[in-house]
Amino acid sequence: MAEYVEVWKRAIQALRGHGGLLGAMFQTLRVSDLKVGALIGVDKYGNKYYEDKRFFFGRHRWVIYTDKMNGKDTYWEVDATMVPPEWHRWLHCMTDDPPTTHPPVARKFIWQNHKFNLTGTPEQYVPYSTTRKKMQEWIPPSTPNK
Repeated sequence: MAEYVEVWKRAIQALRGHGGLLGAMFQTLRVSDLKVGALIGVDKYGNKYYEDKRFFFGRHRWVIYTDKMNGKDTYWEVDATMVPPEWHRWLHCMTDDPPTTHPPVARKFIWQNHKFNLTGTPEQYVPYSTTRKKMQEWIPPSTPNK
């Protein structure tokens, strides 16, 4: 009986934590997950990071993404590249200390502003090939015009 009471408590806590029934429904539709845990911190873009040690290792830390990022509406377009590098380390258990308590060392290769994933867009990076083609296209001989 005590297990059922605990399940109901967690369900009510999940509904309250996501803004009621409608908020919980939108959260489930948005990221297919409905979790409740302790808020660890918020990054400069507005993403919120949570932790609950009762979940499996690797699933005990998660992020709830912001609605708008750099002027772009990202409510339904959730992308994992929206997580800054310092929070990525904490999310993937590379460190136990979140960036709120132990700020990362400034490095020259870490972006100051987030850049969206441009794969599949005209702005995507395409490397220039420096090797010669193995097959050359055939150019027909031209006939002299008289």
